[in-house]
Amino acid sequence: MSIQDIKNRPIEILIAEDSPTQALKLQKTLKENGYNNISLAKNGQEALSFLRKKRFNLVISDIMMPEMDGYELCRKIKTDDSLKDIPVLLLTTLSEPEDIIKGVECGAESFITKPYNAELLMSRVQYILINQEIRGMGIHQMNIEIYFSGKKHLINPNRIQMIDLLLSTYENIIHKQRELAQANKKLQEATETIKVLNGLLPICAKCKKIRDKDGKWHNIESYISKNSEAEFTHGLCPDCIEELYPELSKIKA
Repeated sequence: MSIQDIKNRPIEILIAEDSPTQALKLQKTLKENGYNNISLAKNGQEALSFLRKKRFNLVISDIMMPEMDGYELCRKIKTDDSLKDIPVLLLTTLSEPEDIIKGVECGAESFITKPYNAELLMSRVQYILINQEIRGMGIHQMNIEIYFSGKKHLINPNRIQMIDLLLSTYENIIHKQRELAQANKKLQEATETIKVLNGLLPICAKCKKIRDKDGKWHNIESYISKNSEAEFTHGLCPDCIEELYPELSKIKA
């Protein structure tokens, strides 16, 4: 089973997102990657109405929505015998570790942290759709009570769901690390192009040469050019004009 095999089938994807801008951005990304059958719902309640009228291969849902949030939508999907086999991908800021526990509790297969990039999104969508094909049904369920962050949670994950969530967590971390590494590289490059003069600069009271950290004396122009991004243009101040060219000073007066 390949992603091309998936794309050759009429894949139906439902997006539950209360922000029109975010919903259209997500829809555009999916269509650019060959998924053209996209339905949009502005909250969980509306998404459920869509699901009861039409069969979907995947639900992508934001968590923070009015009327019914993403967790509750996912919970209702997974407790409905006619809908429970539809995989759910949650979009979350993951501000707290408990968000992962809530994702397990409601039965979500995967999540993506916001803001996400198109590469990560499509990797996750392809993973879900391909594995949905090859896994089939009949997954054993088990109830587990865990204590986490001061609260008890009753979850009933299957082993496949746990693998999916662990892999999605790992993939999110890898992408965040890559983004951080790229940001650090850009910051380092920017820092290297900026030269800032700071601290005490010993300067001769007569000739105005500056002494560097190695004890060598330099013309002020060459020193500043070497240690900063400043460039020089030459001219004369009014006092020097009067001293060197008094006749010009008189004409101006």
